[in-house]
Amino acid sequence: MLWNSVPSQLAKENKKFIYGLIKHGSRAKEYELAMSWLIDCGLIHKVSRASKPAIPLKAYEDQSAFKLFLLDVGLLAAMGDIDVKTLLERNAIFEEFKGALTEQYVLQQLKTTKEITVYYWSAENATAEIDFLVQYEDNIIPIEVKAEENLRAKSLRNYVDKYDPKLAIRTSMSDFRREAWLSNLPLYAISQLTSL
Repeated sequence: MLWNSVPSQLAKENKKFIYGLIKHGSRAKEYELAMSWLIDCGLIHKVSRASKPAIPLKAYEDQSAFKLFLLDVGLLAAMGDIDVKTLLERNAIFEEFKGALTEQYVLQQLKTTKEITVYYWSAENATAEIDFLVQYEDNIIPIEVKAEENLRAKSLRNYVDKYDPKLAIRTSMSDFRREAWLSNLPLYAISQLTSL
């Protein structure tokens, strides 16, 4: 049940994984062993929330808030019963789920770089959320993921105004460009993050 709930929880854009969405009244202790097994065998990735974007991120890891991602974007599409034709033709039915697929893809690319640690960040009592927060060497890099060419990045702007990082990334279908407060890295090039 935990495994099958991952696609729907990613599509809902929750601030964290919610056990009660697996089965009404569910508690963490009922699924901790299953989650550990899925993580240990490499079928899911657990991305924890960082309560503060400071080095080391591990020191600010919120154990009670995390998101679960699958191993592979193809697996997520298959579990979501997304037909290849829907993906290729950008079907309107696909609108709700493409953000989940895009985040899954970005995480998958980030996980290939062993030198980085991946978290996410959300403000305690606000709507601002950064899809991924990456620690690389002595930098904390916020990454905002956009599924199309939508270049609005309100949460990223709020984060930059508050924490003033050396580098802020928006990844989207748009071409590479540097702006005063962020760099847009095309989705296909997200694996090149560490070369920036």
